Amino acid sequence: MSMFDLSGKVALVTGARSGLGQGMALALAEAGADIIAVSFSPCSDTVEKVKALGRQAYELQADLSKAEDLEDIVKKCLEFTGNIDILINNAGIIRRTPISEHSWKDFEDVLDINLKTVFYLTQLIGNHMIERGSGKIINVASMLSFQGGINVPGYTASKHGVAGLTKAFANEWASKGVQVNAIAPGYMTTDNTAPIREDKERADSIIARIPAGRWGTGEDMGGPAVFLSSSASDYVNGHILCVDGGWMNR
Repeated sequence: MSMFDLSGKVALVTGARSGLGQGMALALAEAGADIIAVSFSPCSDTVEKVKALGRQAYELQADLSKAEDLEDIVKKCLEFTGNIDILINNAGIIRRTPISEHSWKDFEDVLDINLKTVFYLTQLIGNHMIERGSGKIINVASMLSFQGGINVPGYTASKHGVAGLTKAFANEWASKGVQVNAIAPGYMTTDNTAPIREDKERADSIIARIPAGRWGTGEDMGGPAVFLSSSASDYVNGHILCVDGGWMNR
């Protein structure tokens, strides 16, 4: 099991306050990694839980839509720990409006956080990884990296873009010792899906299509995140791993 051991590694996780981000951060900490938790709002709960596992934890608040904040994040992270071994680009937003009414601002806001931030933060941190000749980058994609969705054109466009960026970065960086992959979660119990889960008819129709018969949780993201962060995935590049209870099979 040593190939899954993350002892001595430092992982930066965006959107780590709760939900999927917190689930992945805690799984990496359980595997031995120290965690830098990044979010727009305080991450104190995640930091406390990581420290309870015996790992170091750092917290950064930032507006991930601003290039200068991303640059500041990287600078502070390197001051904290000296290096970043793992990057998980998890932070994301969603705006739900019928496509005929979807505003330019909503579309632009979603792409800023979900796509542009992924590109720039990956570039900034990846360049440090390339200097050392090793690193693991995990982007959080979606079932809507493959499908069209309903009432979420900006989100769908951004997640298709995340899948494309994952492959583009992997093509250029695999030979430099940096693996870039993505996890595509299915329907998960997060803040973003609360409106859907509150619509009983829609929620029931979703459950009926998931072979596992339930919604996913942040904990379900933990194992895949550890795998893609560890030496067990050293020959995995540009892959989009569906963690969806079988949704894509139907």
